[in-house]
Amino acid sequence: MARLARSSTNRLLYTLCISPTKAAPSPSPAASLLAGTFHLRHFSAGNLARAKDDKEPWWKESMERLRNIGISAHIDSGKTTLTERILFYTGRIHEIHEVRGKDGVGAKMDSMDLEREKGITIQSAATYCSWKDYKINIIDTPGHVDFTIEVERALRVLDGAILVLCSVGGVQSQSITVDRQMRRYEVPRLAFINKLDRMGADPWKVLNQARSKLRHHSAAVQVPIGLEEDFKGLVDLVQLKAYYFHGSSGENVVAEDVPADMETMVAEKRRELIEVVSEVDDKLAEAFLNDEPISSADLEEAIRRATVARKFIPVFMGSAFKNKGVQPLLDGVLNYLPCPVEVSNYALDQTKNEEKVVLSGTPDGPLVALAFKLEEGRFGQLTYLRIYEGVIRKGEFIININTGKKLKVPRLVRMHSDEMEDIQEAHAGQIVAVFGVDCASGDTFTDGSVRYTMTSMNVPEPVMSLAVQPISKDSGGQFSKALNRFQKEDPTFRVGLDPESGQTIISGMGELHLEVYVERIKREYKVDASVGKPRVNFRETVTQRANFDYLHKKQSGGQGQYGRVIGYIEPLPAGSPTKFEFENLLVGQAIPSNFIPAIEKGFKEAANSGSLIGHPVENLRVVLTDGAAHAVDSSELAFKLASIYAFRQCYAASRPVILEPVMLVELKVPTEFQGAVAGDINKRKGVIVGNDQDGDDSVITAQVPLNNMFGYSTSLRSMTQGKGEFTMEYKEHSPVSHDVQTQLINSYKSTKGTE
Repeated sequence: MARLARSSTNRLLYTLCISPTKAAPSPSPAASLLAGTFHLRHFSAGNLARAKDDKEPWWKESMERLRNIGISAHIDSGKTTLTERILFYTGRIHEIHEVRGKDGVGAKMDSMDLEREKGITIQSAATYCSWKDYKINIIDTPGHVDFTIEVERALRVLDGAILVLCSVGGVQSQSITVDRQMRRYEVPRLAFINKLDRMGADPWKVLNQARSKLRHHSAAVQVPIGLEEDFKGLVDLVQLKAYYFHGSSGENVVAEDVPADMETMVAEKRRELIEVVSEVDDKLAEAFLNDEPISSADLEEAIRRATVARKFIPVFMGSAFKNKGVQPLLDGVLNYLPCPVEVSNYALDQTKNEEKVVLSGTPDGPLVALAFKLEEGRFGQLTYLRIYEGVIRKGEFIININTGKKLKVPRLVRMHSDEMEDIQEAHAGQIVAVFGVDCASGDTFTDGSVRYTMTSMNVPEPVMSLAVQPISKDSGGQFSKALNRFQKEDPTFRVGLDPESGQTIISGMGELHLEVYVERIKREYKVDASVGKPRVNFRETVTQRANFDYLHKKQSGGQGQYGRVIGYIEPLPAGSPTKFEFENLLVGQAIPSNFIPAIEKGFKEAANSGSLIGHPVENLRVVLTDGAAHAVDSSELAFKLASIYAFRQCYAASRPVILEPVMLVELKVPTEFQGAVAGDINKRKGVIVGNDQDGDDSVITAQVPLNNMFGYSTSLRSMTQGKGEFTMEYKEHSPVSHDVQTQLINSYKSTKGTE
C-alpha cells in the first residue's frame, strides 16, 4: 500500500513537472504543494510536513533564496576584479584571469573591445550564479548619468547593491554620483572597501568619508587582520570569528578564534556596530539599553532589518585581487540584502492615467515583466526580462502593453554570462531572456489581464540634434543598422531626415548623450561618421488672434482649382494637452464636408514650418468659420493649398514668437567656487531659482536656455578644478528675448539666401 502511495505521488510529481504549460484542472492543495516542493528540488518528508503546517505558498522558499544585486563603483575601484572572484568562488568560471593580466585573456565580465579586446561583459545584462543554495543574479549597472533612462531601468531591476570603495582613493566623485542614484531609486546596499593590500590602505578613513560625504549611516561588520603587505584575513564582528583565506586562489576559508592581540579593538568595534544599528532598530536598542548580552543571531537580524529598510549600510572589507574577503561578502549579500518579496515595486496603471499600483511581487498575481536590456545575439534579438509578478511560460502568449501586440514566447533561457540554459518557465523575482520577441527596451509585458507599465510611457522630448553621416559611402548599411538598434535600446534617442539637406539627424537628451552614440557607432560597427554642428530644437508660436480669408483659384484649361477658406488662428490657452487644434465652426454647406479633412491637413502641414526660422509652430488653434466651393473645380488639393496659403497670409499678423528649450540645471560645486559658477550662469542668461548647502558643497538650481549650454561641462570643470558636476533635464519651451529672436531670424534668412 505504502509503495503504491509513493509511486502515485511520484507519478503526480512527474506529470506536474513534464507538463507545466498545459492548463490542467486546478489541482488539490496537496498536489500544488507537491508541485512547488518539487520545483525547489527540496522534496523531503520534513519539508512537506513543515509546509503543510505553515500553509506556505509553494514559491516562498525559492523567492527567499533569490537575490538580484548590482555592483557599482568609481572607475578603478576593482569592480571587475571583484565580479571575477565572485564568479570563480560560485563555480561559474574555473580559473581566474586578471583584468590587465599577462595571459592576455582578460576578465570574464569584460567584453566589447572598448573594455578588452575580446570576451563577454557587463554588457551581458545579468550573470547568474549560486552560493550556498541561494541564486544570485549580478546585474550590470551603467555608470553614466546622461543616460537617465538606461540608469533608471537598471536600478529598477536591482533589489540590492554592493558599492565598492577603494581603501586608498576613498570616496571619489563617481562614488558620490552612483550613491545618489541608488538613494533616488531606494536601493538597499552594502559597502565593500577593496584593495586593503595596497600601500596607504586606510579603511577607517574611507568609512568616515562615507559617513561625511555620502551621509551613510554605516559601520564596519569586519576588522582587517593587518593592512597593506601584512593583510592576512578578517575578523567578523557579528560571529566573532577570524577568517583566513588559504589555497592558490583563496578558495579555502579557515575560521579561527580572534587573535589575542586584537581582542580589545574587536570588542570596541563590535560595540560601535551595535550602537550604530540600535540607533535605527528599536528591538536591538531595547536590548542594548538594558545591557543584555547580544547574540550573533540577534545582531544579524537587526542588521538585516535596518539594511532592508535602507536605514543602515554594513561595511565589508577585503582585497579582491589578493583573493581575500570575497566569500564573507557573498554571505553578507545573502544575510543582509533583500529578496524580491521584501522590496516594494510600483507599476503604473494605464487605464487610470498612470496611477501607481503596488505589485505583490509573487508568482500568484498576473504576469508583469519589464524588458530592461536588448542584445543583438547570434540568433536575433535577445531580450532580458525582469519578472515582477506572475509566471512566464514557454509557448504562452504575452502582450506588449507599449505597442499592444500579442506575442508568443518561442524560447525562454537563463543566462550565464554568454552561455544559455533553456528553461520551461520562470516566476516573479527571476531574470530571464527571451528570443524572437520584437520590442524596445523599457517595454512592459503582461498576460493581458492588466494594463500596467513599469516605467512611464511619457518619454521626454529630445532637446538637441546633430547631423551625422558616414564618411565612406559603402558603410551605409552598418550605419543604419547601428542607428536602428540604438533607437530600440534607448527611447530618448531619435533618428530623422532633414527634408531640406537630406542629412540624417540624430536627436537626444544632451551633448554627451549624442557624443557617446557617435563613439559607439565607431567602436561597435566600425563606421567613421562625420558630425555636424549641434542644433537646438526651437519652436514657434502665435501670441494673438489673426483672421484669414483666402481664395485659391487657378484656371488653365481643363479642370481648374477653386477653394476659399475664411476663419482665424489664435494661441491655445496655457496648459492645454494638445499642441495643435482644428475647429470647424461652419454653418450650412458652404464647403462640402468631404473637403474639411483636406483643410485640416493643409493647416497641419503649414504649421510644420513657421515663416520666422522654419521650425514647427506649436500651441495653435485654427478655427474655420466660412468658405466657398465650386461645383466642378473644387477638389481636396485645391482646399489643401488654400489653407496652406491662408496660414502663411495671416501668420505675420498673429505676432509670432520663437520658443527655445529651457533646461533645469542642477549643479553641485564646492562652496569656494560658488561665486564663479553663479556668475557664469548669469552670463549664459540663466535664472538661478535655488541655492542650498549640502555639507561642503553648494547645490545650485537654475533654468538656462539650452542654446547657451554648449560645451558647459568643459567650462564647469575648469572653473571648479574638476570638482563640480551638473545634471540637466528639459523643463519647457519658453519665448526668447527680442534681440535673440532678431538674430535667429537674420541667420535663418542668410542661410536661406545662400542656398
